Amino acid sequence: MDAVGDTRTTQGDDASASTRVVLADDDVLLREGIASLLGRSGFEVVGQAEDASQLLVLVSERRPDLAIVDIRMPPTQTDEGLRAARTIRDWHPQISIAVLSAYVEVEPAMELLAGGRGINYMLKSRVTDVAEFIQTLQRLIRGGSVVDPSVVQELVAAQRRDDPLGILTPRERDVLALMAQGLSNVGIARELWVAEGTVEKHAQHSHQAPAR
Repeated sequence: MDAVGDTRTTQGDDASASTRVVLADDDVLLREGIASLLGRSGFEVVGQAEDASQLLVLVSERRPDLAIVDIRMPPTQTDEGLRAARTIRDWHPQISIAVLSAYVEVEPAMELLAGGRGINYMLKSRVTDVAEFIQTLQRLIRGGSVVDPSVVQELVAAQRRDDPLGILTPRERDVLALMAQGLSNVGIARELWVAEGTVEKHAQHSHQAPAR
């Protein structure tokens, strides 16, 4: 992927201004590009790693508020980032996690998102929309779980293939449909006239549904 586009900066708000971030990606151009736009948006980048082992060391030493992790990293370029994200969630559950992927991988996405609040699965192509990327990170910091609309669409398709009669309840399908439109948990709660906590429960249950 090309370096992050320098389209426009987003002014940091109270959340981003006090947020410590570590980045992990073996693509130096992408990593430096993200670090640059985060700095311009008020975040404090406290460390960068090129593989999962470096990431775990940085997280333990720097104690960030947010870890941004590529799903595939050296040495095998398979699921090192995903496994590192799970380790971070187990060891430091207070740290928000944003996992970046070049394309939608359904099972890893479902496994990750079932972990609860403060988790994001995002396609790398979304990073070039600076304003949207920063807003997503800010929602994560506040405890929300944010899912790339493309990921939601693929999750829905996978669940339909698994069970044509429908694994999910009608309300859970409503929540997934609105997530696919890019709405946040707060926006979905307003649209459906339910509490934000109810939206989060529906979303987590849908992510735990089996997909093959």
